[in-house]
Parts: sequence; C-alpha cells; structure tokens
Amino acid sequence: MHIERSRRFDKDFSKQPKKIQARFYERIGLFATDQNHPLLRVHALAGDLLGCYSFNITADVRVIFEYHASDTVRLLAIGTHAQLYE
Repeated sequence: MHIERSRRFDKDFSKQPKKIQARFYERIGLFATDQNHPLLRVHALAGDLLGCYSFNITADVRVIFEYHASDTVRLLAIGTHAQLYE
C-alpha cells in the first residue's frame, strides 16, 4: 500500500504532541498491514466528508483519509474529534 500525506495533514501533524505523533506511527503501521483491525475502528464518513474515511489514533484523535486507487491512501487531516468534525 502506498500512503500519501496532504499538506494539511502535515501541518496538523506537526501541531500534535509527541505522544500523539508516536501513537500515529504505531497505528499507521497497523493500518498498512490490516486496514480492518478493530483498534483502528475504520469507518466511512458522511455529510461534507462523504467519500472520506476515518481511523482512530486514540479515543479522541482521528485521521481522515481517502482512497485514491486500489493501492493508494491519502491522509487528509489529523486532530481531535472536535477539531475535525465541528
């Protein structure tokens, strides 16, 4: 699987605490090997984010992404539930 990062994702990521950044690397590794792992809680989004998906980094921190091709995922944003969905 090829994983791309958007500029917004990189900007959001740089603002995350080191602990969240470390957890992201754990979870993206898990995502790359098993997108359906229960810890990730991958799910489709609705409304303005229709066509996008989300997976959990922690109980409150999420990554929003989209599929670009059968083997490519583009990470769009990372942040708390409130930052991303409100």
